[in-house]
Amino acid sequence: MEEQLLYVAAARFEAACQVDCLPAGHRSAKLHGHSYLGEVRVKLPLGWAEFPGAEVYALRVQLQQCVAPLDYSHLNTHLNEPTDENIARWIRKRLGGLPGGVPGIVAVGVQSTTESGVDLDASDHAHVWRRYVFQSAHQLPHVPADHKCGRMHGHGFEVILHANRDLGQQALSIDYDQLDALWAPIHAELDHACLNDIPGLENPTSENISAWIWVKLKPRLPELSWVTVYETAQCGAHFDGHHYRIWKEFTLDSAVQLKRAPDGDARRRIHGHTFTLRLHLHAPLDTVRGWTVDFGDVKEVFDPIFKQLDHQPLHEVLADSDSDTANIARYIKTLASAKIPEMDRIDLFETPGCGVILYWGELGPALPV
Repeated sequence: MEEQLLYVAAARFEAACQVDCLPAGHRSAKLHGHSYLGEVRVKLPLGWAEFPGAEVYALRVQLQQCVAPLDYSHLNTHLNEPTDENIARWIRKRLGGLPGGVPGIVAVGVQSTTESGVDLDASDHAHVWRRYVFQSAHQLPHVPADHKCGRMHGHGFEVILHANRDLGQQALSIDYDQLDALWAPIHAELDHACLNDIPGLENPTSENISAWIWVKLKPRLPELSWVTVYETAQCGAHFDGHHYRIWKEFTLDSAVQLKRAPDGDARRRIHGHTFTLRLHLHAPLDTVRGWTVDFGDVKEVFDPIFKQLDHQPLHEVLADSDSDTANIARYIKTLASAKIPEMDRIDLFETPGCGVILYWGELGPALPV
């Protein structure tokens, strides 16, 4: 697949709302408030920003300006039914309509809490998601003898259920309470348990857990589109009923300098970021091991590249190009593709929710900020 680049930005706002279309007595039908996070993912044309390399900054500023009227406001004064997906529609419409508006919008997301949100795609389909946690032990029985995961250990697992509700302009179809009710019996089975003792989870890798949850839920939730399992905060797996995807996350504390910034611009000075880097991989399931690729192997293979990037002046490392986030992601692809052939996507964020997604395979689901 041809390489694609998305610029992404996020902006927070505090707001009150009430959702009148909900049944009488529902807690969200009462006046309440959230710390919202708005997100946007776009394909930008060349020359859109003030200079090459300024795209992430410019997109963040545009999004902040877009949501500014919502900050510390009553959302019902801006839209009739301020559900997460309708707020996302409001942001998309306004963001594209501002002076010098943002072209190429691929998706707009709204998180009303850290546990729930909606991603609105270019076809106006709303993908609702909800995050859950369970505390469990497991061991992987088919790993090499010296592998640490062969020992009994435990995790605070996180699960995200993604459901595609093609709403059009309807008020609600799948809601968070419905997902909660569907998840409750699964949580009761998984939480504070040894996963190996549960039928079907004798080999409880992240991939197998995601598929097990899929089989349990899909008959009762036909709209289910992905199940995501975080084994740790830095790695996990997705399953959509057919394909497995995994990711491994790293943190880079590195210096940069945007050499194409105009004289006097602060971004022309040497500065730095704590980058969040995610490598996404797609591969068939190893039916013996129970995984697609071992997270530990990804870390080990990537480690020499990581050391070239972490605590380094990237404007010197990337001597032949500028050290903006898009060029850094392309540089990582150049270094890592041959070593990790299953890799087909790189996320690189210079601040939370703001950066680029470089992909040359299936995009897969968005992960919350």
